[in-house]
Amino acid sequence: MPRRTATLLASTLTLIALLCVALLTPTPYSEMSPGPTVNTLGNYGGDTVIKISGHKTYPATGHLNMTTVRVTGADYTMNLVEAVLGWVRHDDKVVEHDTLYRGQTAEQADQQNAEEFSQSQDSAKVAALEELHIPVGSRVIVAAVVKGGASEGELHAGDVIKAVDGTEVKQAGQVAQLVTRHRPGERVDFSVIRVADAKKADAEPQTVTVTTRTSDDDGPARAVVGIQAGVDHTFPFTIDIKLADVGGPSAGMMFALGIVDKLTPGSLTGGRFVAGTGTIDDSGSVGPIGGISLKTIGARDKGAKFFLTPADNCAEAAKDVPGGLTLVKVKTLHDAVAALDDIRSGDTSALPSCSRN
Repeated sequence: MPRRTATLLASTLTLIALLCVALLTPTPYSEMSPGPTVNTLGNYGGDTVIKISGHKTYPATGHLNMTTVRVTGADYTMNLVEAVLGWVRHDDKVVEHDTLYRGQTAEQADQQNAEEFSQSQDSAKVAALEELHIPVGSRVIVAAVVKGGASEGELHAGDVIKAVDGTEVKQAGQVAQLVTRHRPGERVDFSVIRVADAKKADAEPQTVTVTTRTSDDDGPARAVVGIQAGVDHTFPFTIDIKLADVGGPSAGMMFALGIVDKLTPGSLTGGRFVAGTGTIDDSGSVGPIGGISLKTIGARDKGAKFFLTPADNCAEAAKDVPGGLTLVKVKTLHDAVAALDDIRSGDTSALPSCSRN
């Protein structure tokens, strides 16, 4: 065999071997890329994203798009070739696996995303109705019962907590405060309406007595009963939010804006294409999210002209703004509504903008 041919063959075989090694070599990375953007005023997957019944609604035009980031799964291992390609592509981002999942299994990650998504929907409803000065009721409930804890079999998730030791409970934090007045081994009396009767207007509370135990976490020893208290809201009419295959809390603000738009005459956007992101709490405060630069790319590619950006994400987002997209800085739902008023009117010169500082 001629030397040149042998050298070429050896080089080819070496290249193939290196490629095989790269394809088989696992890396501790995950990949993020722009995900779908969905108009909260429209339909997705055959369902109306926001459906309101029991209250007058109004036609809404334009776009109020929530944005997403597509990530490799918790149980997916990237090989070296995929990692390198991800680093090269501008629209993708390669990050350490543990920064996304922190040791979670795929099931744990899915459960957390589902819980955060559900909570974001609830807070979006509360914030939107508060913005419109529509009263929302609330009550303290048993959000979760610790398996094997003191309350297992005595209290149940969804039970409404009316009082602890005769003291009326109006906030979830009161429950722990009242329980820790006791010493481990003492008994606590809960006045509760069982979850099965929670929707009955005439339901009578019953007393449930739980014997406290000693806490086993890293904090100081204290009396515990093995429950997590939470807040359940009661709405004056029905608001259903349906969006399949999406998790996490980052769509909260856009859901709230979609609800506001459908409950008020006219169009918040004036027919413009607005996208955005941000968590939201019951008071309407907008919080930061992950993957902001990928979400702005996804929004621009879909056709958005304005992007409502959480204030705490502004500096990062401003480092690489996709062409044709205007970033609008928001801290609260009220800020977002005010910004949409300016966008609708065409007076965008005073819009609060994002800067790198």
